[in-house]
Amino acid sequence: QVQLVESGGGLVQAGGSLRLSCAASGSIFSVNTMGWYRQAPGKQRELVAAITSGGTTNYADSAKGRFTISRDNAKNTVYLQMNSLKPEDTAVYYCNLRMVVFDYWGQGTQVTVSS
Repeated sequence: QVQLVESGGGLVQAGGSLRLSCAASGSIFSVNTMGWYRQAPGKQRELVAAITSGGTTNYADSAKGRFTISRDNAKNTVYLQMNSLKPEDTAVYYCNLRMVVFDYWGQGTQVTVSS
């Protein structure tokens, strides 16, 4: 069984920063992709950023230049450093772990950016 535990969400003013963390536990394959998705009210869940176990990253256009994804493979933990936050970044952020064809999700953490 795989479990993902997120932390680091909260309320921040526009222009501020937050750092999200997600620790995975259980039967984790060494080859995997971890990422962050977000879902705002009334909108579909969308990819924010992802990183493979080899370190290859992928960012949504909205995240490029402001967000940085990183990971610690020894700890099975992924991080999302979010800078220059905007009110439109307000959403529930979900951690994702993909192994082969299986997806695992965290419970979500709320990020609210006030104007």
